[in-house]
Amino acid sequence: MHPSRVDLNLLVVFEAIYAEGGVTPAGRRLNLTQPAVSHALSRLRSAVNDPLFVRQGQSIVPTPVARQMIGPVRQSLQGLGATLSRVSGFDPATARTRFTIGMRDVLESVVLPPLMKVVAQRAPFIDIAVVKSSRRELEMELAAGAIDVAIDVLLPVPNSVHRARIAPQPLAVIARRGHPQVKGKVDLETYLAQEHIVVSSRRRGQALEDYELSRRGLHRHVRLRCQHYFAAARVVSQTDLLCTMTEPLARILVKSSAAQVLPLPLKMPSFDTFLYWHAHAEEDPANRWLRAQLLDALEGARALRPRGA
Repeated sequence: MHPSRVDLNLLVVFEAIYAEGGVTPAGRRLNLTQPAVSHALSRLRSAVNDPLFVRQGQSIVPTPVARQMIGPVRQSLQGLGATLSRVSGFDPATARTRFTIGMRDVLESVVLPPLMKVVAQRAPFIDIAVVKSSRRELEMELAAGAIDVAIDVLLPVPNSVHRARIAPQPLAVIARRGHPQVKGKVDLETYLAQEHIVVSSRRRGQALEDYELSRRGLHRHVRLRCQHYFAAARVVSQTDLLCTMTEPLARILVKSSAAQVLPLPLKMPSFDTFLYWHAHAEEDPANRWLRAQLLDALEGARALRPRGA
């Protein structure tokens, strides 16, 4: 089938349905009525001779043909968008677009408040979606436009993926106020004598601080392993358990709990995170604007650290 036979708008609708998982949410994203989206999907189905999406219970799922199409379609739409941005410029005050950011949920409470404050003030028509990106498929997701940027630890990536180092965030310890052993400060001996919480989405494996402790021939007792720092902070506020996390996150969490933030009494290797984007988005004004806002948001979170802390 020759590309001249396909209306570009049909591919935009196809990508929206694929991303949103339905005709109605795709219509909301594109500001189109449900009949208009359904009509566009019908035209594309006829053009490719495939249903593209089939109903499964209360949801729709992509067919094998749709799964084959989505990568190249996203990459093409992203490339076209970048070209148009370079030609016509990018004005966040008037741009109507949506950015998708790959990020672990642990960073959301640190990054999203300052980011969305800027977006609300300077980019009233820009939407933000945060998703959990696959580390193994990072290059493919960036190339296909499934995500615009990603924030993660240092990863082995090809030359087609660019990255910028984000200023390291120091680790801190939270303990409940009134802890019988931790009163305004904690030394290494006291730290090791306490029971601890480790937060991880993995079922097993050591935390970074445990690797460093074991390297020194030291050990701590992990009493609780859970999946979310918010839950860990709640447990800390009601027990004598300690939890170690990045300092910006610790200061956010203790605002809603009866806990104190203390420096980690252990010299750790730098815990670096990076901002990743694809080479084809390097000069895209829209992507450059997004990257600048994210770096500013992360730098702002770091600047909230109290002087002398």
